[in-house]
Amino acid sequence: MTHFKTFLGASSALALTASLAHADPALMFDLGGKFDKSFNEAAYNGAERWKAESGGTYREIEMQAAAQRVQFARRLAEAGSNPVVVMGFQNAPTLEEVAPDYPDTSFVLIDAVVDLPNVRSVIFAEHEGSYLVGMLAAMANETGTVSFVGGMEIPLITAFACGFAQGAKAVNPDINVIVNYTGDTPAAWNDPVRGGEIARAQISQGSDVVFAAAGGTGLGVLQAAADAGVYSIGVDSNQNYLHPGSVLTSMLKLVDQAVYDAFTDGPGLETGVVLMDLAAGGVGYALDEHNADLISAEMQETVEAARASIIAGDLSVHDFRTDSTCPAF
Repeated sequence: MTHFKTFLGASSALALTASLAHADPALMFDLGGKFDKSFNEAAYNGAERWKAESGGTYREIEMQAAAQRVQFARRLAEAGSNPVVVMGFQNAPTLEEVAPDYPDTSFVLIDAVVDLPNVRSVIFAEHEGSYLVGMLAAMANETGTVSFVGGMEIPLITAFACGFAQGAKAVNPDINVIVNYTGDTPAAWNDPVRGGEIARAQISQGSDVVFAAAGGTGLGVLQAAADAGVYSIGVDSNQNYLHPGSVLTSMLKLVDQAVYDAFTDGPGLETGVVLMDLAAGGVGYALDEHNADLISAEMQETVEAARASIIAGDLSVHDFRTDSTCPAF
């Protein structure tokens, strides 16, 4: 039976054999590259933090094509890696096929749910974090238009867009929110040239804050915004440092923590569905020395009040994945 948790990091109550206790964990990156400065790189940072703190070692593997998903997951399991952390919603079918063949191996899937006894599925409340950065976008906005560039047009990414639009319209009900996507294939996550083209088109329509949720493609969005002298919003990792003074903030998704906790819990980790929402500290927004001058005390106070209301259950942010209509579109 699938069960929900609102935290990560608890050590498994299952006893481990000596051989399992010494198994190396493994990390299988999604398409887009380990150093995409976003989703995959966040996972890498979590693995590296575990390595530095534990003194342990881990295996890693990068795909070059979607056809390698099952092959690579099997390779890691066959090598004795445990747990095996697999990145990306598109790997749900991968684990549905592979995990049953390795019942003594623990798998962790980031960004989708697979209901199998040896799989931990980690999902995030991206709509909640996007709501907060949408509020910041509207408060920084001067033109009456903000925009969103997504990777593939799928429910997960539309949840970002919908949450962003809800937050922006909570500040300014009349604000115009432009939404575009990069493509309908996995290449949509690693096309910064196309991301820049879309961002420039949105900027020409009046957008002065552009939120990118498109993996490596988003790097082109951030660059286009910086070149045009408008704000951008990063995603997943803290991308404020990429263009200081231009990146208004970043919608944080603590993929690094999910990987770190999986490696720490080790073989036999507790499985089921782990929900990383605002209450669990799984999503949020980035405030650091690179954007401190862009986020006023009043802006931060307003967003923190909304954050507290969401956590308390007084403010509900619509999740497009549960109902494919968005009240803000």
